[in-house]
Amino acid sequence: MTDTTAGTVETFDVIVLGAGINGAGLFRDLCLQGLKCLIVDKADFGSGTSAAPSRLIHGGIKYLETGELGLVAQSTLERNLLLRNAPHCVEPLPTFIPSFSLMKGAFAAMRTLLGSTTAPRSRGAVLIKIGLALYDLYGARHRVMPRHQFFFRRKALEEMPAITPRIVAGGIYYDAKISRPERLVWELVRDGLDASPHSRAMNVTTLLGQEAGVLRLSDPCGGERLVRAGTVVNGAGPWIDHVNATLGVPGKLIGGTKGSHILLRHPDLVKSLKGRMIYFEADDGRICLVYDFLGLALVGSTDIKADNPETVRCEEDEIEYFLASLRSLLPALPFDRDQIVYAYSGIRPLPASDASQPGLISRDHSAPVAEPAGDRPFPVISLVGGKWTTFRGFAQEVADTILSRMGRSRTTSTEMLPIGGGRGFPTDEAARRAWIAERSTKSGLPAARIEALLARYGTTADAVLAHIHESGDAPLADVEGYGRAEIDWIVRNEMIEHLADIVMRRTTLAIEGRLTAAGLEEISAVAAAVLGWDDGRRMQELASVTRQLTAFNRVVL
Repeated sequence: MTDTTAGTVETFDVIVLGAGINGAGLFRDLCLQGLKCLIVDKADFGSGTSAAPSRLIHGGIKYLETGELGLVAQSTLERNLLLRNAPHCVEPLPTFIPSFSLMKGAFAAMRTLLGSTTAPRSRGAVLIKIGLALYDLYGARHRVMPRHQFFFRRKALEEMPAITPRIVAGGIYYDAKISRPERLVWELVRDGLDASPHSRAMNVTTLLGQEAGVLRLSDPCGGERLVRAGTVVNGAGPWIDHVNATLGVPGKLIGGTKGSHILLRHPDLVKSLKGRMIYFEADDGRICLVYDFLGLALVGSTDIKADNPETVRCEEDEIEYFLASLRSLLPALPFDRDQIVYAYSGIRPLPASDASQPGLISRDHSAPVAEPAGDRPFPVISLVGGKWTTFRGFAQEVADTILSRMGRSRTTSTEMLPIGGGRGFPTDEAARRAWIAERSTKSGLPAARIEALLARYGTTADAVLAHIHESGDAPLADVEGYGRAEIDWIVRNEMIEHLADIVMRRTTLAIEGRLTAAGLEEISAVAAAVLGWDDGRRMQELASVTRQLTAFNRVVL
């Protein structure tokens, strides 16, 4: 953002506080409607809860049993749209759901559907079959994937031979996974800026307070900026109540739950999955999942009431729970802590609730409005709850509310609008081969290198390739598969403030378990050359990201 002096107030139509998936999605939508917007985050874009999902784009089959049928309908539609609009990072995920009884859970599920606060502790084959049929029905709009299949024991064991012989039946249905959710958040911000040149995005920027409609913001250089807007949107996720208090809006909207995940380097497990996710009921009745994520096995997720996003991490008892659940599900495979290469945890910004079970707290979204009051002349709209999958629909609803309050109408639909590197992405194998071959011939780079860039950045790889052409493709000695020019392009073009932004969000180096101390040194040197860091600052960045990765993500460097 260009400099403003402390006494100058810049005016926007809308200010969005919080650049997670909901805030970024809304920022993009509003910018596409021609509004001048500002999006602000106290850390990096997509660095909070949005960086800690199960990395699924799913319709929410489990919400059928809690009666949230509208949420399932919207989620399946948005899943189908994301498969079309973000094919560079969202892909189909066939999912195997085992059952260990025939009839259990049916009556308990009916009670839950009618409002009981006790979740069913077992889901028999009949209940699963009914659920899969309903899921197909709700996923019919813009369908892009096959309908479900259902098997009894013999066929189920043929499909998934590593699974416990206790299985009674199983089904295969289709959802989707997202390989780079943090990059998609950034791409939404970038798309918004491209659509509205007068709009701004600021990371590492803290809200200090507001007075008479003017918001005071700190910036990364230690200065202050003064801004105002007709509408302020609070998209701060688990920090919503804190931000509202700073704005003079008292109350409690958020009652979050903690979700943790681990990633295992376990080739035999990944091979046994056959490209599928297993979505299964652990021995205590809670739902767990395991699937192939970039060659590792991603395992999750817990659902524990918690409210401090600053200190959340995957704890020892959660890890033991995951490993014990896998041992019970897949008894022929060994599981131990030495296989863990990464762990992460986040707070889901769910609505405040007195539900007896965290799993019964609604995953639907709402946007309550605090009308102007006292010396605050602007309304504050809070983005409460929601799922990663439904961010576009949520953004559309809130954008339409804001436009209506301004007396304006929507000019651009986002329903079929590609995101970032999804524009012009080659979606079938023949087109992909042709795209790669053309760039390989033109650049002189091996096809495998082009393919890796396409997987990481979608069609934005063209811009990366242009930079490589100018700078050369000297490889990083201690980071296999990455080049200096690739990292240099990220630092120059993607609003990098810290080393962690590169290795944890603009790339998947950290979560893939590909980082070493030497590799971090090498990447930090590239960033320092571009950003002008001296040795002291570079050492601070190395110490900070090392502390984060070792203390919170269980990375061994």
